[in-house]
Amino acid sequence: MSDLSRENIEQVLNAFEDPNLQTTLGAAKAVSDIQINDDTVTVSLTMPYPCAVYASSLREDLQEKLAAAGVPKANIEISQNITAHSVQHGVKRLKNVKNIIAVASGKGGVGKSTTSVNLALALAAEGATVGLLDADIYGPSQPRMMGLSGQPESEDGKTLQPMENYGVQTMSIGFLIDEETPMIWRGPMVTQALEQLLNDTQWRDLDYLLIDLPPGTGDTQLTLAQKVPVSGAIIVTTPQDIALLDARKGLKMFEKVDIPILGIVENMSTHICSNCSHEEHIFGEGGGQAMASEAGVNLLGSLPLELRIRQQADSGNPTVVAEPDCRASEIYREIARKAAARLARQAKDYSASFPNIVIQST
Repeated sequence: MSDLSRENIEQVLNAFEDPNLQTTLGAAKAVSDIQINDDTVTVSLTMPYPCAVYASSLREDLQEKLAAAGVPKANIEISQNITAHSVQHGVKRLKNVKNIIAVASGKGGVGKSTTSVNLALALAAEGATVGLLDADIYGPSQPRMMGLSGQPESEDGKTLQPMENYGVQTMSIGFLIDEETPMIWRGPMVTQALEQLLNDTQWRDLDYLLIDLPPGTGDTQLTLAQKVPVSGAIIVTTPQDIALLDARKGLKMFEKVDIPILGIVENMSTHICSNCSHEEHIFGEGGGQAMASEAGVNLLGSLPLELRIRQQADSGNPTVVAEPDCRASEIYREIARKAAARLARQAKDYSASFPNIVIQST
């Protein structure tokens, strides 16, 4: 027996818990419209995070819930509205960039840059407008990983146009120097270069700008915390004890400067032998989850140690675009959605909505 009452439909929709937001659609105020026409219901959802790929799965889940509640035919229209969120107090927001997400690790060699580029591509695949800033001045790797070469253009002689591939706007010191030229710079020069790359790039209406930070908690990270309007941070680690020890330092650094931690990504969590399919936890097991529980933050996901992930990144064709249907790409998209959804639950920034008040003497 069908029940097409608005109250019944609203009750089902508002009670549905979105796995990425970890809250109900009602609490997220995602249900924007309900239309009832004879025996057909049309529901409009406005999600606060990018979900173009995930939308089909969400639609099926909601149709199943509605059918069980007596709504036999439901059209679910899903759109997304990504807004700007609050940053550190006293730091000026960057023009044309809604949200800046720092991707950090306390230790080198944990796959942070590979994670950064795949998360940027995953957010783009989900329908967001995304930028990627390579903040590693000494060892820039994003030009190669993004399959980009050459120098960025400057239309006014003062600012730079971001390089673009796979739909992601990218900037790196690697575009401005030869790949084999060492950067023999002291700290102040490095931080100045980072500020210029960030502020002098003509980013084009970004929903998210991911900053791939160098490992550690030094000058670059301090500059980011003090001068760059960051909405949240993602910590990348491996299950190895020494990597977790350093990752905790990075996490605590962001906490001290009031930058929210969106979650932890455990990279190289397990290895499956390509010959015999034996699974082995080479770097330990459960470290990322233990760290997340200890810090009271989310474990966004665990990524396998796979040869092809490294090969694809090195060749300039990262996994998310090289094999969009493989399990690793699916995990990257899950992590990206969870991080964006976690950010969506934070306080919004309304400064762009306020008019500028100009006082003139007459």
